[in-house]
Amino acid sequence: MEIKLERINDSKHFKATNDEGHTIELSGDGNAVGPMQSVLMAAAGCSTIDIVMILEKMRQPLEDIKVEVKGTRREEIPRTFTGIHLHYILKGDLKDKKVKQAVASSLEKYCSVSLMLEKAAAITSSYEIIS
Repeated sequence: MEIKLERINDSKHFKATNDEGHTIELSGDGNAVGPMQSVLMAAAGCSTIDIVMILEKMRQPLEDIKVEVKGTRREEIPRTFTGIHLHYILKGDLKDKKVKQAVASSLEKYCSVSLMLEKAAAITSSYEIIS
């Protein structure tokens, strides 16, 4: 896996490009996603992709899923995360037990991002099912 990062317009604004040519913009001045925000986005994306795949295998009729993520950081430098909470909002005629199992499986077994982050920060989660 390789990423290339290039500076945009002599500022603290950068474009990151992966092997397939997909890009995201990062910024240290508030003009794009901040690097630490991108870490939270990666945790949300990784775990949610897992949850969708797991629920499909369980034949659960997922109509939609959203995630709200809150990160708590140290006040001192380096301002690493000390806690990350992921709250999943799922829509569909879903069985609570299956959703609980899918969330747990993702965060405890499959999501590489959350498993890596839990070495530095407490990862917690919650979910709600709406119909």
